[in-house]
Amino acid sequence: MRSDFKFSNLLGSVYYRGNLVFTKDGSTLLSPVGNKVSVFDLMHNKSFTLDYEHRKNISCLALNSQGNLLISVDEDGRAILVNFRARTVLHHFNFKDRVRDIVFSPDGTHFAISCGRLIQIWKTPSLTEDRQFAPFVRHRVYAGHYSEVTSVSWSGDSRFILSTSKDMTARIFSLETEDAAAKMTLSGHRDHVVRAFFSKDQESIFTVSKDGAIFQWEYTTRPKDEDSLESKKDDDEEDMNWRITDRHYFFADTKVKCCTFHADSGVLTVGFGNGEFRLYELPSFTLIQQLAMGQNAVNTITVNSTGEWLAFGSSKLGQLLVYEWQSESYILKQQGHFDSTNAIAYSPDGARIVTAADDGKIKIWDIISGFCLATFDEHSSAVTGIAFAKRGQVMFSSSLDGSVRAWDLIRYRNFRTFTAPERIQFSCLAVDPSGEIVCAGSLDDFNIHVWSVQTSQLLDSLSGHEGPVSSLSFGTENSNVLASASWDKTIRVWDIFARSQTVEPFHVLSECLALAVRPDSKQVAASTLEGQVSFWDLESGTQVGNIDGRKDILQGRHIEDRFVSQNSSRGKHFSTICYSFDGLSLLAGGNNNSLCLYDIPNEVLLKRFTVSQNMSLNGTLELLNSKKMTDAGPIDLIDLDDDLSDFEDRKKGFSTMPGSARGDPSLRSTLPEIRVTSVSFSPTANAFAAATTEGLLIYSIDDDAMFDPIDLDMEVTPENTLEALKEKEYLTALVMSFRLNEKYLIHKVYDSILATDVELVVQQLPTIYISRLIDFIGSLLMDDPHIEFNLSWIKAIFNSHGRHIAKNKHIYASGLRAIQRFLARVAKEVVAVGERNTFNLQFLTSEPHGAVDRDEFQLMMVGEPDDSDISASDSEMDQDEDRESSAGQNLDDSEGSDQEESDDDMQDS
Repeated sequence: MRSDFKFSNLLGSVYYRGNLVFTKDGSTLLSPVGNKVSVFDLMHNKSFTLDYEHRKNISCLALNSQGNLLISVDEDGRAILVNFRARTVLHHFNFKDRVRDIVFSPDGTHFAISCGRLIQIWKTPSLTEDRQFAPFVRHRVYAGHYSEVTSVSWSGDSRFILSTSKDMTARIFSLETEDAAAKMTLSGHRDHVVRAFFSKDQESIFTVSKDGAIFQWEYTTRPKDEDSLESKKDDDEEDMNWRITDRHYFFADTKVKCCTFHADSGVLTVGFGNGEFRLYELPSFTLIQQLAMGQNAVNTITVNSTGEWLAFGSSKLGQLLVYEWQSESYILKQQGHFDSTNAIAYSPDGARIVTAADDGKIKIWDIISGFCLATFDEHSSAVTGIAFAKRGQVMFSSSLDGSVRAWDLIRYRNFRTFTAPERIQFSCLAVDPSGEIVCAGSLDDFNIHVWSVQTSQLLDSLSGHEGPVSSLSFGTENSNVLASASWDKTIRVWDIFARSQTVEPFHVLSECLALAVRPDSKQVAASTLEGQVSFWDLESGTQVGNIDGRKDILQGRHIEDRFVSQNSSRGKHFSTICYSFDGLSLLAGGNNNSLCLYDIPNEVLLKRFTVSQNMSLNGTLELLNSKKMTDAGPIDLIDLDDDLSDFEDRKKGFSTMPGSARGDPSLRSTLPEIRVTSVSFSPTANAFAAATTEGLLIYSIDDDAMFDPIDLDMEVTPENTLEALKEKEYLTALVMSFRLNEKYLIHKVYDSILATDVELVVQQLPTIYISRLIDFIGSLLMDDPHIEFNLSWIKAIFNSHGRHIAKNKHIYASGLRAIQRFLARVAKEVVAVGERNTFNLQFLTSEPHGAVDRDEFQLMMVGEPDDSDISASDSEMDQDEDRESSAGQNLDDSEGSDQEESDDDMQDS
């Protein structure tokens, strides 16, 4: 089995905290998820996660107007510069302070950040300038605010910067020295200024404060005072200044959390702390819409370049929403699990994965798109187990609410509910290969309950364990053997239909935490609390192997630890294990920062995967920084937010009162711990999934990165392409034509390839060119007369690369739709021509001794158009279909002439 798995995607979480960013075309949304960045393609309905990660959670990110440079900054001010198109990291940088906002200028030459009480302007790295030693060159630093800067925005011409702060003011700064006189302070609000925006013509400025007030500023003269006896000044320009010309108020029951403004359309979108958001038209301040995305605060709002789509993020429940306000419809509505994920399971076809969490919800995720397809919330307590029936249309779940439920994945409903005679909690679940029996283990009575799926009746309660049942497992082959593990340090094997144990209990040296049966149902693996993984043969009942996992586990120090990680026994075991499809490898994970892939026959570690490098989680660091240790304990556990003036900011910390040492006992007082709760291999054998604190991590084998020999030293030109075609090097010529992207050249090479060599060329064609070839054939089908030649190409493509196409349907969707339209419009006509010629041939062969005149035979083969043909041609108004009808008639005539020549030969003989 291959072990070169790499991180490919992050599911189960769509938004954590920070700002959202649209690309310039407005069809792609970037969302910070913990210490990673997820990208959602809204047009093609797919998502992926960039493979780099920060050392802490991301606080803000920005994308330049060209769409090629992405900057993400974490909570400590450490930034990473990324080539967004190539998905590669270019540079690491440390701003050495907390960054609340980062924005690129509209022309893309500079970007501004709010760093504490300062505004810093940096030059954007560019290839046009001379090479510099440092990719980040600071242009200027602006000071003037007396408190932390909350936001930064640019004017449309990239000349001025507008900043807002907690000192209840907004300030205007100039990028160039000659505009230094434009520096101005806008004061008048009675609470923090959340955001400030320039109008499209830059003649007005709008400032929004946290108390729900919006001020409109204009550069005008001082208003005339009728009672003033002062004479009018000679020069009115001395009185020109930014002044408040209008005031408006939202009159909401809660504070303003965020807002955004689209200058071209003049639409202001405001989000509040109760989940409500409103749309206003400025400067008239007309309310357009008023909706709510839930009961939790809206933490961020952004709008795309066209102003049609609005993106909202709420960090309380991890909600992400894209809303089209003109049609009042949702483009995207996604939400991750509120609590930690307990169990995962792949569907039998490997296209979907199901997650179950402590919040009582079950979510179905699509592997290709990365989106949640459905959510089941019928369980009233934590869901502990998930299992699929053999065909994949039925799913079972167990919960601590005392019920086991069966779900129909075609109609997405709960059609069976299994309960015990007494109200008990179920900790694990297993379904037999036939899907007729479902079993669940209990934490209370230590029994295994067996139900019939058809009748929903409790068939039996298997007793024998003297402790809580921790894991159940069936084999994937046709076997009735059920293996169970318990905290009583035993493993028991049951014959369900015989209602008895097949062998004596297997005794282990410690509490058994996880269990897995090999796919051939001949071996069982069990993980214990001491970090051992033992293997037992089910037929002989003997132990055949053992792996000591303690030396392979990466367990970091917690912040509150007073000892090093080597002396800690926390997390030195595996709480979940899974066999590979061939039964030769084992994947294990637990309450630690590692995933271990073992080779079972040799009992060696093949590869170890680090789950996360996020320092915001406990257990990711092996060594702590000594300068953060104080006499009162680690500085990260001390409340440093007691001097914040905002109650919401203090409430996020460990205490709700300034100077309070203990605070609310119901709030989390420690950092979340990194752990792996469940692992599972994909049935397609090219990926596996792990449910972690960070979300659902997908690791896969990258088959797309294939070697392309044309990239070496060959000069790719049209002349060399034609020369390769002349030498009958068809594969080289076809690839070179795709590289040049000249349609006439692709068409010439395509038509020049012999039909006998098509299958061989397609087999050797790299996967990266398959989508180009399918799109080209799809655009060629309607006008090209070589129907059989084109179909032979399509058949060869599906025979050689069908599995890859089925796994990546979203990439080949447009070309496949073109092929489907061709078959639907032309196939009927071709079949009709074939049937008519078949009947004529049967008529001729039925009279072998009869002679038919040449003219009569030609008239019979061609025939006169009947009424049905005339009506059919009248109904076909499309020019393409008329051309196709003529092509079909020509095919009929050619076949008729061939038959005529054969008949003349017969008469001559």
